[in-house]
Amino acid sequence: MKEYTIDKIRNIGLIGHGDSGKTTLAEAMLFASGESNRFGSVDDGTTTSDYSSDEIERKISITTSLLHVDWKNTKINILDTPGYFDFLGEVKSGFRAADIAVMLLNGVSGVEVGTDLGWEILQDYDKPRLFYINHLNREHANFDKVLEDARETFGNAVVAVNFPVNEGEGFNSVIDVLKMKKVTFSGDSGKYTLEDIPADLQDKAENLRTEFIEKVAECDDEILEKYFEEGELSEDDIVKGIKTGLVSKLIFPVLCGSATKNVGTQLLMDFITSYCPSPADMSAFTAEEDGKEVELKAEGNGEFAGFVFKTLSELHVGELSLIRVFSGSVKTGDDVLNTTRDGSEKIGQIYTLNGKERKEIGILNAGDIGALVKLKETHTGDTLSSKKKKLKFKPLEFFTPVYEIAITPKSKGDEDKISTGLHTLNEIDPSFSITIDPELHQTVIAGKGEVHLTVILKRLKERFGVEVERKKPKIAYRETITGKADEKYRHKKQSGGAGQFAEVWMRIEPQPRGDGFVFENKVVGGSISSTFIPSVEKGVKQVIIDGAIAGYKIVDVKATVYDGKEHPVDSKDIAFQIAGREVFKMAIKKAKPILLEPIYNVEVKCPEENMGDIMGDISTRRGKIQGMESAGRFQVVKAQIPLAELNDYSTSLRSMTQGRATYSREFSHYDPLQKDVEAKVVAESKAEKEK
Repeated sequence: MKEYTIDKIRNIGLIGHGDSGKTTLAEAMLFASGESNRFGSVDDGTTTSDYSSDEIERKISITTSLLHVDWKNTKINILDTPGYFDFLGEVKSGFRAADIAVMLLNGVSGVEVGTDLGWEILQDYDKPRLFYINHLNREHANFDKVLEDARETFGNAVVAVNFPVNEGEGFNSVIDVLKMKKVTFSGDSGKYTLEDIPADLQDKAENLRTEFIEKVAECDDEILEKYFEEGELSEDDIVKGIKTGLVSKLIFPVLCGSATKNVGTQLLMDFITSYCPSPADMSAFTAEEDGKEVELKAEGNGEFAGFVFKTLSELHVGELSLIRVFSGSVKTGDDVLNTTRDGSEKIGQIYTLNGKERKEIGILNAGDIGALVKLKETHTGDTLSSKKKKLKFKPLEFFTPVYEIAITPKSKGDEDKISTGLHTLNEIDPSFSITIDPELHQTVIAGKGEVHLTVILKRLKERFGVEVERKKPKIAYRETITGKADEKYRHKKQSGGAGQFAEVWMRIEPQPRGDGFVFENKVVGGSISSTFIPSVEKGVKQVIIDGAIAGYKIVDVKATVYDGKEHPVDSKDIAFQIAGREVFKMAIKKAKPILLEPIYNVEVKCPEENMGDIMGDISTRRGKIQGMESAGRFQVVKAQIPLAELNDYSTSLRSMTQGRATYSREFSHYDPLQKDVEAKVVAESKAEKEK
């Protein structure tokens, strides 16, 4: 297998809204470069990167796939990331390994919600990016409109490198403003011919070239000075200026084409190899060494440091750890340190991947991406390092889950299998979470959407042979009081042996919201010995946990013990626990008890035309609109909605907006439950207890 030095490697990630053509573009790159001898199709389920049964069945990317091509003696590693909102965790993990983003825009619909979400991820990671306007062979495709749309959304640093000659169904030709040539493609082979620019397009080409060269010159003071003096730039200056501009995010070049027709693919690869930064050109990366933050440049002769950004589980192979090497190199047989978990790993086979196709290589050098096989304790988000340097990278951070389901085993005795299976799958995909809720006695899994969790449960069945029942998660309601009450209770039990006696007088009152439970002892004169007061409190706390109305935890109540009686022989710890418990329950029922429900802050990002439907739907969910604001060409609706109304919200929102809206949520506070809803919750709780 050919080895590549760091300057001959490019790491790109394909990112964009669903159906912008990322997987097809990856397929076109494989085909045009000769890496693949067939042009796969998403519709036929024959693409190299979408190879799992779930992806073939749904015709969408579910995981980030690693591919590579050799183009003009440069290795281009391609990370094909999903565009479906449920799998944004895959995008976040993939772009920990990529250096440059190729952001695809649909040549008909332009900037979409998924584009905006992708941009936010790239901003967080501070990644260079360029645009590829795709689908220019489709009816109603409009390059100029989409280019203007991108400029309005992302600023004037968005500049064209090429533009289409004949967009629409017969699209096969573009103008390259760097070469100042018309490029015409034949068939889907990717082969093309160069011609002079037609007279009617000459002015447009010259204007776009001037605009592009000016932007490039502005990226470097030395180049800008030369441009002022000479009015033109050499090829070396253009290369330097574009690389500088990309790394510093001062320029976002725009290329175009049709992935399905393999038009423009070779020009994109030319641009990546000639003008995009290698790992050595990138800004220094940040790591931790001996508890201190350090900055290091990617270099081949440094100490080894790599980041495992994804784990794949393959039948007959086991787990593959996808790793980006940032410094040094790693080879078969090396002993390295997992600095995240403080354990040693022996490096076995090393592969380079094209989807599920593997080729064994003996070494991965700085800047490269590959797969390590059967590591013992290494999982997604871990750092592997030489034992000398002991570097550690920041772990992966994922979006807050917005969709939850409760699960129970279909077959008795499968609890341990389910627990083991879910935790193994979570090590592969940390973007979903598992919560075993002791209060509600449920196992709940949470992710970005219904499809995300459906895929997880399908993998659980296929890999671990266990099936689960899906249920609506219970809501962690709270009980509290709105009035005061004063009660006393005598516990007296006489049997053949020793008796039990305790009498407790208690006063309860509401606390301010959020202040929790307060227990106070105001017994004077020794009517209850100080040794029994903790027993009273223990009894009260049993009710606090189990509830007095509907079985939910009691909050924001102050309980004061102010009198009582004891017996010199029959009073004991258990008697005062029982008395404390019963007097508190009696008092709660007299103190105007109510239920509280969790309220969440919700932000919905959507196109303006969907705002009316979204706001109407929020009202039907007992939500309260808190405000609206613009976010580029999108609107953000802010609201507070009860958690009980959010169970199916991600699915409903997608259906309501044809997949053009997303939402995020976080817990805000507890509010009193409406009386009609409260009565229903209490009735359901009683019915559950009677089962």
